[in-house]
Amino acid sequence: MKENAISQSPGLYTNVRLICEERKITIAELERAAGLGNGVVRKWNSASPTLRTVIAVAHCLGVTLDELLAPSGAAV
Repeated sequence: MKENAISQSPGLYTNVRLICEERKITIAELERAAGLGNGVVRKWNSASPTLRTVIAVAHCLGVTLDELLAPSGAAV
């Protein structure tokens, strides 16, 4: 595993998707806003993202890393 990679979290993609739904934006719109390539976030279901990528997404969504990495449905 890369030194700067986040351990794969089954809830990470789900949390991002739910926040996007709440904000009425698509994953593709989020990826563009975060400066990521098309499909990068969707791959988080099967691959570990880098910390830099997760920080970029959290910044674009206006949430903390704790909120993104919390188990799905868990209150932070």
